Amino acid sequence: MNYEYFIAKRIIGSKAYKSSISAPIIKIGIAAIAIGIVVMMVAIATGIGLQQKIRDKVVAFNGHVTISNYDSNTSQESVVPISKNQEFYPDFKAVEGVRHVQAVASKFGVIRTETDFEGAYLKGVGADYDWDYFEEFLVKGKLPDYIKDRNEDVLISQYLANRLGFKVGESFQMVFPKDDADKLPNILTYNIVGIYNSGFQDLDAQYVIGDIRHIQRINNWENDQIGNFEVFINDYDALPQKGIEIYQNIPSTLNSQTITDKYASIFEWISIFDKNIYGIIGIMILVAGINMITALLVLILERTQMIGILKALGSNNWSIRKLFLYNASYLIILGLFWGNIIGLGLLFAQKYFKLFPLDPSVYYVTEAPVYISFTYIIALNIGTLILCLLMLLVPSYIVTKISPVKAIRFE
Repeated sequence: MNYEYFIAKRIIGSKAYKSSISAPIIKIGIAAIAIGIVVMMVAIATGIGLQQKIRDKVVAFNGHVTISNYDSNTSQESVVPISKNQEFYPDFKAVEGVRHVQAVASKFGVIRTETDFEGAYLKGVGADYDWDYFEEFLVKGKLPDYIKDRNEDVLISQYLANRLGFKVGESFQMVFPKDDADKLPNILTYNIVGIYNSGFQDLDAQYVIGDIRHIQRINNWENDQIGNFEVFINDYDALPQKGIEIYQNIPSTLNSQTITDKYASIFEWISIFDKNIYGIIGIMILVAGINMITALLVLILERTQMIGILKALGSNNWSIRKLFLYNASYLIILGLFWGNIIGLGLLFAQKYFKLFPLDPSVYYVTEAPVYISFTYIIALNIGTLILCLLMLLVPSYIVTKISPVKAIRFE
């Protein structure tokens, strides 16, 4: 029989225990555990969620890896064309883990209305374009179809639509200047069939999605010439290795660049979230542990006479320490239980009801995204329980210093 567990259970279930002097301190300890687990869950869920959301938005506009010509052009505009007749297109068989390759091109132009104008890039896409990301971003209308004949349907961002007063079904003119200022610019009329909102304002402000054949015609390119290739891989965590493999398996006349290199400042910024998460977890576990140490010391002080009697009856120090550790484990588990109830409630409420909005000009998202996985939730609970118990081993050592004779006389 595990008599330490039996005694601990009787102490926890007694009415005197719940109305004792230590009861308020015990409640504070439980509350500290609950608040700690809530803060840690929210920090992990929002930190990872924000990282993934921002990463996916950048990938939607660029792919994981961009393959382009070597040139000195630092803008988003496609200047030197590439032939689509490449060994890696449309299937990149030389590198395992590549999900999709698509051909695109970009051309800078000015959207002109009767009262206003706005500069933007026409991103030309074709029949091979993967619309999965933009299906999620679509807020009004439908996605354009470029499988058949060349058409003037475009997808415009909600940011540009709001600035210029556009609605689905309306048309606008886009002016494309030529390198030779003496020549007249190309002016094309486009029909808005859909409006998207990625929440990444910096990118939404730049791109109008249209037919790549318009760019080919404006630039006097052949039908098989495009601006660059966008490569998508299955596992983002393998991006550094896949980026090297892709570079090694393309012609020497072409260059490849991963999104982490292309948008280094953004990815360096979101990598800081990991350090913040670790810092929050460390602080919360430390605070919860200190509160539990205080509660344990009060419990030991309150049960000094019981400790003396158990020692007089032959119990060794470790058995008595185990008794109090069982008691502390119950308090920690109780705190974890309520913390998980509150924490998961907040996370699911945010996920489905979008309670907490964010400024997209700062965070690149319109609301705080959450990543919910029972893997990290279970690991967080087990880790908190183990670390708190390890922290309690030291103060429980005070039991060994208690003399049975003095303890029995203790008032």
